[in-house]
Amino acid sequence: MARWQPDAPGRLAAAALDLFEERGYDSTTVIEIAERAGLTKSTFFRYFPDKREVLFDRGTVTDLLVEGIASAPPAADPLDAVADALDALGRTFFADDRREFSGRRQAVLNANTELREREALKRIDLAASMIEALTRRGVPSLTARVAAKLGMLAWEIAFDQWIDIHNGEGFGPLARQALADVRAAAAVH
Repeated sequence: MARWQPDAPGRLAAAALDLFEERGYDSTTVIEIAERAGLTKSTFFRYFPDKREVLFDRGTVTDLLVEGIASAPPAADPLDAVADALDALGRTFFADDRREFSGRRQAVLNANTELREREALKRIDLAASMIEALTRRGVPSLTARVAAKLGMLAWEIAFDQWIDIHNGEGFGPLARQALADVRAAAAVH
């Protein structure tokens, strides 16, 4: 690949994923990732602080969730605002053209403790961002925490279903169904 081609972060992520699958995370270097992407080591570090971060978004997901909550209708209850945010995520970040990459990425994460830990920390940060966004909407702190955590649970359920290549359903509808299931489970006495 020529160095002038666009989307260096995407190319680096794709190269890293290929190499992590071929050689394993621990056996892959930043230099190898950059070379596979047709870029330099310094270009890699312009976008990512280390090889662990190459498979994680650079704020896109957080921005989509926060904007989705902020733009939910004023009368939306906290879980409906979270559902709107998950819909926004499904329309852009979890579009069908990313399904295969996301499934492959998840398999690499599942095979590496360090990456699983990083994923867990990212999800904690995402929940915190949703809590802040809900609080800005006037949702009481405890209610915002519960809604955000339930939203993350729905995300995980929907994501696991969405990356299944045999499932043709979009992420947004899967997340809404997961939230509906969570609501129904909470209503059981």
